[in-house]
Amino acid sequence: MTTKGRAGVVGVVPWNVEWAGELAGEALAYLARHYPECSGSEALRPYEEAAHDAAMDADEERYKEALRGFMKAGREEALRVRWGA
Repeated sequence: MTTKGRAGVVGVVPWNVEWAGELAGEALAYLARHYPECSGSEALRPYEEAAHDAAMDADEERYKEALRGFMKAGREEALRVRWGA
């Protein structure tokens, strides 16, 4: 797999599976703790796919951005459910 690494050099960049798993686990734990209503929501699907795509490309910044979007979308979905919208 080739990708553009942090230094801007094109080459093989190893993907840290442990790091990625920890970040995803933290995002899931955050939503479960604060916004359990969003569990399994289809609103999260695009962010799950974006995180997966970023992981397949070994793109750490896109991965983190997707997880931030995942948490934000989960919060918005939970608040929508809470407010009955």
